[in-house]
Amino acid sequence: MRIIVTGGAGFIGSAVVRAFVDRHAAQVAVFDSMTYAANPQTLAAYQKRPDFTFYKRDICDVDGVRAAFAEFQPDAIVHLAAESHVDRSIDKPAAFVATNVVGTQVLLDAALAYWKELTAPRKSGFRFIHVSTDEVYGALGETGAFTEETPYSPRSPYSASKAGSDHLAHAWHHTFGLPTIVTNCSNNYGPYQFPEKLIPLMILRGLAGQPMPVYGAGRNVRDWLFVDDHAEALWLVLNKGRVGETYLIGGEAERRNIDVVNTITDLLDEMSPQRAPHSRFISFVNDRPGHDHRYAIDPSKIKRELGWRQQASFDEGLRCTVRWYLDNKGWWEPIVNDTYRLERLGTAS
Repeated sequence: MRIIVTGGAGFIGSAVVRAFVDRHAAQVAVFDSMTYAANPQTLAAYQKRPDFTFYKRDICDVDGVRAAFAEFQPDAIVHLAAESHVDRSIDKPAAFVATNVVGTQVLLDAALAYWKELTAPRKSGFRFIHVSTDEVYGALGETGAFTEETPYSPRSPYSASKAGSDHLAHAWHHTFGLPTIVTNCSNNYGPYQFPEKLIPLMILRGLAGQPMPVYGAGRNVRDWLFVDDHAEALWLVLNKGRVGETYLIGGEAERRNIDVVNTITDLLDEMSPQRAPHSRFISFVNDRPGHDHRYAIDPSKIKRELGWRQQASFDEGLRCTVRWYLDNKGWWEPIVNDTYRLERLGTAS
């Protein structure tokens, strides 16, 4: 199978590349503009492999997208390219609309034109997998979970832009017949995650002996999904998912933010005890504007229809993640020194 993975040099995208190439013997082309969140080192081991192709291009570049389709001749697209950090969307929402909405429209148009010209067997097997977030559904109270039938209610510029792109993917299927499938996942964590996100940010700040900032009282709840489990779910959706459907992918691992941070400090005390106890670095800061209280996903549909199961418990996945950051300073130190100095973003009100 020949697959284009947009955003393949990013956190989730690179996990998808590793899974598809190494475990499933796919031919993969990464399409990535290499913004701040992409790291050339993440996929360096694949650069000279015959089953790997790289296009450094922007998904808003109409000609560049169409040329990649023509050159690579994919059997499927897994679309992960996106601006994804809520805090950055508060500061600069226009970039999120441009990439997440306009970029998705450009990809869908290019995929449609390409798909129409395929021979009948290849046309019937072609898939466009649009990867999205549970944040499009808004916030939950103390109970319940998002399902595929939950109405959309995005609350941030980021989630609104992803909601728009979800609707476009469904519309290109229902209006034009393009075989699209949409997935919505809970919070991913694991190796190679850019350190602006909660878990790597807390790990690296704790290692540096810097304040570990927790929004509000830390009571906001997220459902955590280990990134390798997400990649395997996307492989199943690609190969077994029903066209036109939505599949929710969640780790069924709800945790309050403060509990996640406390677990990280415990792991740092164990694995890197020089600055122990790391809990003394926890600090509480003003909450994020419009901070959703709780997200949780019910993944019953993908389990029932496609047979997917999470392989990593949250405790196992978090231990693996902390260990990875301790062992891979060569990956993250250049980021902290040159690109992102672990500062807070998204303070606009």
